[in-house]
Amino acid sequence: MLPAAASLQKQGANKGATTAFLISTPESGVDSIAITYALLDPIMTVIRPIAAFLSAIAAGLLENTINWSEPEKQTKVNRSCPVDNCCDGESCSEEEHKNHHSKREKVLAGFRYAVIDVWGDIAIWFYVGLLIAAVITVLIPDELMVSLLGGGFSSMLIMLVIGIPLYICATASTPVAAALILKGVSPGAALVFLLVGPATNVTSLSVLFGILGKKSTFRYLTVLATTAVMFGLAVDQIYAMLGISPQAIIGEAAEIIPEPIKLVAVLVLAVFSVKPLMAQFKKMTNRKKSQTYVVANFPDLRSNPIHGLKPNNSHAESGACGCGNHGANE
Repeated sequence: MLPAAASLQKQGANKGATTAFLISTPESGVDSIAITYALLDPIMTVIRPIAAFLSAIAAGLLENTINWSEPEKQTKVNRSCPVDNCCDGESCSEEEHKNHHSKREKVLAGFRYAVIDVWGDIAIWFYVGLLIAAVITVLIPDELMVSLLGGGFSSMLIMLVIGIPLYICATASTPVAAALILKGVSPGAALVFLLVGPATNVTSLSVLFGILGKKSTFRYLTVLATTAVMFGLAVDQIYAMLGISPQAIIGEAAEIIPEPIKLVAVLVLAVFSVKPLMAQFKKMTNRKKSQTYVVANFPDLRSNPIHGLKPNNSHAESGACGCGNHGANE
């Protein structure tokens, strides 16, 4: 996400647009919405992208209002072929560029991108999120979660403290949020975690400083934290007004799918996961060990006497190393 934001800014996007992109993108992707529907509930599926969208709009408008006088940059549209990069889109006419590939080729390219590229990027993080969710479910007592994160303003602040510095993506954060809700965490506190976790982390702050600047990064974090808490409190009120127990309906959306289809989907997902997981495993195990080089650069005392020491001229003439000691040992 950060490289894409940096690329957008280089191509002319202002700070407001870049800020909105950083906040909305993790939560509004098709993968994020689908996983939210499968693991949480329909209410969270609708509220999560809406909250991210409104937070992004607020942060973007604030940034553009403050930096309205910034000069506009010249943008260059990328017209290269998205199917197989067969052309740059500039050396041929627009009509010719559109007809380079048939509809079948475009559909296959899109399917290949979804299965290989998109799932390949999020597969490892999805399983990491499942592992973290399993640890939370087994090891953390329900009473502790309810007492600390059962709802209210203090629960939202605790989630901010946990979520802002945590390095977790939108895909991995969803099963974690599901496990938290099952342990008694309020859906509003879980939403705060879902909003701030993927959008911020300690390791990305230095990159954000370079992309947005320190002041803009501070405004970015402030608006995101404020809107996340507001939406978190509102979500708790919605569940209370509707009289819905989040623990009772979480994951129930998947019940409309017949069991045989679920099993087939799990097998297909496992097959699609083999390649990206193996690639990640090879990347971790095949790291080349850094080679050690020993460089001995002794001073040549024949031309650089040190502290008044004079080289052994007779030894120097014999073509030795020039350390001045070999002649004495002879």
